[in-house]
Amino acid sequence: MLPETLQPDAILGRRSRLQARLKAAKRAFTTRRVNFDDCARLIRSNVTPRTGDLVLARVASVGQHGRIENIHGRRGALFVGDEIVVAYGNRYAPDQFEAYVPTDMSSCHLVAGGGVAAMMKTRHSAMKMPTVIEPVGLIADADSLPINLSRYALPSHPLKKRNRPYTIAVAGSSMNAGKTTTVASIVRGLTLAGLKVGTAKLTGTGSGGDLWSMIDSGAATAIDFTDAGHASTFGLSGIALSLISERLLGALSDDAVDVAVVEIADGLFQKETANLLEIARDNGWFDTVIFAAGDAMGATFGVNWLIERGHNVTSISGLVSASPLASREAEIATGMHVATIAELTDPIEVTKLVFPEMETKRKVA
Repeated sequence: MLPETLQPDAILGRRSRLQARLKAAKRAFTTRRVNFDDCARLIRSNVTPRTGDLVLARVASVGQHGRIENIHGRRGALFVGDEIVVAYGNRYAPDQFEAYVPTDMSSCHLVAGGGVAAMMKTRHSAMKMPTVIEPVGLIADADSLPINLSRYALPSHPLKKRNRPYTIAVAGSSMNAGKTTTVASIVRGLTLAGLKVGTAKLTGTGSGGDLWSMIDSGAATAIDFTDAGHASTFGLSGIALSLISERLLGALSDDAVDVAVVEIADGLFQKETANLLEIARDNGWFDTVIFAAGDAMGATFGVNWLIERGHNVTSISGLVSASPLASREAEIATGMHVATIAELTDPIEVTKLVFPEMETKRKVA
């Protein structure tokens, strides 16, 4: 006879108790695609966390991230003793933290409000110490296999060139250069022009802020790398970056959008950003690139970097566009127009900026 702990009723009871516990916990944005009906047990012994693994953790001390973004986008306050459901992942954020997935289940940090667990290595001097979390256990299925975000990724299929929408990529000089504002403004302008616009953030750290911004601007579809099964893209191989991009661009193609506007996180010196831009060039994924920069020097370097690598850069935008003087410096240095938010949100002006002349006439007619 099976011991009581292995009886079917006992197993079902344990699973029910765990699911009730997970339901009561604060569930982060990065976990929004997970089917929690699959969660059956917690495992802690003899396991090494992997990128994308789900973990139930307890807040030990509240630091830089005093709030956690839930699956609906609300940022709820954290308190010592709270249980949270987050995913392991690396973090690359020059303005915040550099962090890596730990090698064991010891205490680590909440390094992103969207729900990323990692061990901080370095931090920006303006940042507080990170929020400390104590893993209770990896969340596993009935077969004791850790539940990973990759299990719930969008389906993968080859990206067909013949039905790929006209694709505009927004890259930038650094974090906080104005990429997301640029994307949202383009979406707004093209939507007002009568086009069905889809958006995707191809790289970065899991957070819903950019997606909500895209949706608020009128995007018919807004997806990101978490929909492809990743809490973060820092440290991923070129193959993994390619698969993420193909999943997301393929999903936009399936949704039959007229135009796709995609954002690439961080700056050109970030390894994954540079890698993805070269992969995209080799595959012909982007019809045009708009470069977001914080100043004229960054704009000049970025535009030259992209052009040297064969990208079709059509304009500059970002924080530099807020300053007429800095914009003039950038235009003199690059010979390229610096587009303001007002221009990007204007249906006529934005189509002039992002489409070739004949494409503009055909799309806006």
